Amino acid sequence: MTKLFLSLHVLAAIVAIGPVTVAASMFPPAVRRAALPGGAGGGETGVAGGLGTVRLLHRVCRVYAGLGIAVPLLGFVTAQAMGVLGDPWLIVSVVLTAVAAGLLVVLVLPGQEALLERLTGGQAVDRAGTVRLAMFTGLFNLLWATVTVLMIVRPGSTTGA
Repeated sequence: MTKLFLSLHVLAAIVAIGPVTVAASMFPPAVRRAALPGGAGGGETGVAGGLGTVRLLHRVCRVYAGLGIAVPLLGFVTAQAMGVLGDPWLIVSVVLTAVAAGLLVVLVLPGQEALLERLTGGQAVDRAGTVRLAMFTGLFNLLWATVTVLMIVRPGSTTGA
């Protein structure tokens, strides 16, 4: 049963977190391109094309962030089945996951919404706003990369690696 839970946990991480990390990383440059005079960027046609891309990226982030709740839930079930709930590498991973989720919910998604509202309203988008969002997104991605490494390496684990 442990292998099933572990497989589901890893698949959920790939399917749910992967799209968020990619779409969130693509969002700030897409906003900058859409905000250019004419709104065209990357071969898109006019403001509608650039705005459509930004909307799509934000929707991917929102939807897959919601699906991402399966990752820690399956992770806890897997950890319990493996008997590692008290292991330091797991506790650190849980804390980093919570911080990453907090960043996503408190800074990344609202930052995307604010920039999207500015674009939709025809207001100017300042570069500092997209840079700040890119920084928060980078931190989110770095936290997930760190959790992934901890899950693989499991420092101090006696369960074997």
